[in-house]
Amino acid sequence: MTGSDGDDSSLLRAAQRYRRAGLLTEAIGAYQKLLARRPDSPNSWYNLARLQRQAREYEAALGSYQRALDVGAESPEEIHLNRGVILSDDLHRHAQAEREFETALRLNPTYTAALFNLATLREDLGRREDAERTYERILALEPNNLQALARYAQTQPAAETSDALLQTLRSRLNDPHGENADRASVGFALGRALDGRGDYAAAFAAYTEANRLSRASAGARFIPYDRAAHERLIENIIGAFPTPSLGAQDTPPGPPAPVFICGMFRSGSTLIEQLLARHPRIGAAGELDWLPRIARETLAPYPSGAAAAPPQQLATLAAQYLGHLATVFPGAAQVTDKRPDNFLYIGLIKRLFPTAKIVHTTRDPLDNCLSIFFLHLDQSMSYALDLLDIGHYYRQCIRLMAHWKTQFPGDILDVHYDTLVREPQALMQRLLGFLGLEWDEHYLEQAPIERAVRTASVWQVRQSLYQSSSGRSRHYRAQLSKLHTYLNQGAPDRCRNTEAPRRPGNRATGLQIP
Repeated sequence: MTGSDGDDSSLLRAAQRYRRAGLLTEAIGAYQKLLARRPDSPNSWYNLARLQRQAREYEAALGSYQRALDVGAESPEEIHLNRGVILSDDLHRHAQAEREFETALRLNPTYTAALFNLATLREDLGRREDAERTYERILALEPNNLQALARYAQTQPAAETSDALLQTLRSRLNDPHGENADRASVGFALGRALDGRGDYAAAFAAYTEANRLSRASAGARFIPYDRAAHERLIENIIGAFPTPSLGAQDTPPGPPAPVFICGMFRSGSTLIEQLLARHPRIGAAGELDWLPRIARETLAPYPSGAAAAPPQQLATLAAQYLGHLATVFPGAAQVTDKRPDNFLYIGLIKRLFPTAKIVHTTRDPLDNCLSIFFLHLDQSMSYALDLLDIGHYYRQCIRLMAHWKTQFPGDILDVHYDTLVREPQALMQRLLGFLGLEWDEHYLEQAPIERAVRTASVWQVRQSLYQSSSGRSRHYRAQLSKLHTYLNQGAPDRCRNTEAPRRPGNRATGLQIP
């Protein structure tokens, strides 16, 4: 490295150059060399910590942030915030995370970033009143903070939303001076409240406007959903994994064994994970980004890179993954990875973990697609902004899952949401048997274990099992007529665009791997 034995400024320039280039290992090494010479540099400790988190060296990042505090970093509240995010999001140490956010707020009571993270954590932990009060603190500081308003509204039981709050949401949604992203969040909150009150036509109109605003908020960065490109992706995945292939060799034996829960968003995956987490031998990891990340970075281009990866490389990756699970969930025999779109990576999963069990959550197609349209997803999942695009994505999911089931029939179990809420005992008994775990007649009577839930279903999954979401689409028959016709066509589309033409101004784009 140029300047590795030179003066401090040369080391600093090298570290910054590596950081800008995204060379994490080299940047971390350069900062470590610089800090060996200048251990009193809070900015270098801070930058090292950020890089270590990117490299998933979480304990090291916490230590580096602490060193930055020890040597007098400016804006210490920001460092406590960053430590809290690592503890919450990456290490699942929620009590410690809450203390870090509260420390940040003691240092700076008006620090809204810490308030937002604290409110979100309290939502994740199911502490509704604490979350409400925290959002109220933000709104007291920033009355025009529409994101805080939307999140506050989402904490309210939908059917109990006050007339005053409804009126506020309506006026903010229709404010032409507001930012599109903020108004979109308000629109989704308004749609939820109206749906809860049974005003279905107004709810659908609010959700439609929210999706339009979400699309508009991305501006020129928005990449429209390309049905033909997604069909090619599915075709390429099927072609890359035509038959079960040789898996990882020398995968470390013993726990934890990963259990992958996948399927469409809003198909019941969070509920299944939370019910499984009642078992003392199962840890719930939530939505991990590990598989998409290695597919995008380490095994690119996907899927051909994953299909061609040598067994020893797969074994190394599998060991890294299992090591992370063991660190975060010590003592767990099995750990769930509940990222819905992992259905795109089942061929890779079975190469990494040949004995892995896969739980595929399903739901009534119209209910499922409607629920996605009512969910505020990132614009990178652009299919979610249009009902017929959602229908197309759904059909492709079914098509790919049919392929995986021919390859791994004994290792994939379909779990239907409607069956779960009607016959929970029979379904959970079958699911636990599938995972090699014993059934306890009192299993469903146990109080849910207090743990964070990071999903749009954060409040629903904490309620007793209920059937009100089954058949929800009946309230929207008129609005879903075209989607109903499309979903009931023949076999899933294969590399053709048969539905409505592209919206004006849309352009064909390259493939985006989720």
